[in-house]
Amino acid sequence: MDIEVVHRPSYSLAIAKLTPNERIRAEAGAMVSMSEGVQIETKAEGGFLKSLGRAVLGGESFFQNFFQAPAQGGEITLAPELPGDIIVIEMSGSKLMIQSGSYMASEASVELTAKVSVKAFMSAEGVSMLEATGSGTLLVSSYGAIYEKTLGAGEKYTVDTSHLVAFDGNMGVTPKPIGGFKSTLFSGEGFVVELSGPGKIYIQTRSPQALINWIIPQLPKPPSSSNH
Repeated sequence: MDIEVVHRPSYSLAIAKLTPNERIRAEAGAMVSMSEGVQIETKAEGGFLKSLGRAVLGGESFFQNFFQAPAQGGEITLAPELPGDIIVIEMSGSKLMIQSGSYMASEASVELTAKVSVKAFMSAEGVSMLEATGSGTLLVSSYGAIYEKTLGAGEKYTVDTSHLVAFDGNMGVTPKPIGGFKSTLFSGEGFVVELSGPGKIYIQTRSPQALINWIIPQLPKPPSSSNH
């Protein structure tokens, strides 16, 4: 599988060149286009309970799409829901924690599990995160560009959870307040975590939650009704 990412970082598009009969798994709605002969299979990967866990706890779709190239090979292009970046990560047996909604696609050899753990709970805006394991190519997406930060052993780095895309599964995670309680409440900052190296962190430069917070006040308000 050969993957090229174009139009980075604002409107990234992943172009996946598949060898004969090669398969790629993608999040529902990620497919933009594909070449002739590529077959699509939609299924609950790993069975009902595992798919339900990924959907309810990991923020992903219950059903996922599997694309298989014909005998002559094929091409499929993929893009995230929001304007942003795509990064290609080559998994080699290590664990990667992925924030809800940031998983986009992977080779079938990459295993995805919704994790309800202390580490997942402290670093996620929701209840859980996805844990990716195994070997193969993995694509994660972001809102805005992706900033990669590599930490040395014992090095610490603080990240707002709404900007966290993914991080190495062996890293330590500690929740941190922004100043005192009042500062945390009124500073406009979200929840933050302190990540401890060694390992790599993938950070998105824009926050979907901040976008929502900006949009809501702009929405037209219904006319107030008064009793006469």
